Amino acid sequence: MARGLPAVWSVIFSAPFVLGGAHIYIEDPSPTVPAQVGLPIIGFGLFIVILGLYIHFVASPDAPTMGENEHVIDTRMPAQRAAVAKTVIGFAVLLVAGYYLFFTLQPYVYPTAMFIGGLYLFSTGLFTYWTNTLTTYYVTNERLIKEYRFISLVRRELPFKKVRGVEQRKSIWEAFVGLGNVRVASGGGGSLEIVVSNIYGSSSFADEIRQAL
Repeated sequence: MARGLPAVWSVIFSAPFVLGGAHIYIEDPSPTVPAQVGLPIIGFGLFIVILGLYIHFVASPDAPTMGENEHVIDTRMPAQRAAVAKTVIGFAVLLVAGYYLFFTLQPYVYPTAMFIGGLYLFSTGLFTYWTNTLTTYYVTNERLIKEYRFISLVRRELPFKKVRGVEQRKSIWEAFVGLGNVRVASGGGGSLEIVVSNIYGSSSFADEIRQAL
């Protein structure tokens, strides 16, 4: 089972789409908006529910197999603060856009633009939340491992003996919510890198990697 509560949050965030779409389709509250508009809204809400349930009960990453004399030093999982904040803001914008679209006489261009912006924030925030749920980082005494499992397992490994650089990064949004990223890369042609994203204490984590080199 995946960490966190992706099924619960997916149901919570999908409920307004399903209920709102059903209301539009059945009640037809706006004479200028066809009732059929409610169907794709319902479908979007059901898609969120189904994918959230799958992630919750099926798509959890497996622990890596350790080599001889290898042991785990630290385990990190992306924090959800930035993803949840973006999802909530996008959801609020969608609600405002829906109000202006169905219950006011504002020109359609304004609520439509607001709807597109809110849908982008909501979708990217929810996608990041799901991705973070499915991602785990392991630091052993020999390597850095990133595991991600949705349908199939994706594992990236970077032996410390090949590491040539450790870099800290923070976007404005991540700095605002207290998160950061650490990029660990090998040198030379065909270099391999792992970006440890959206973690608390990124500075201390970067120092931990440097000490393990």
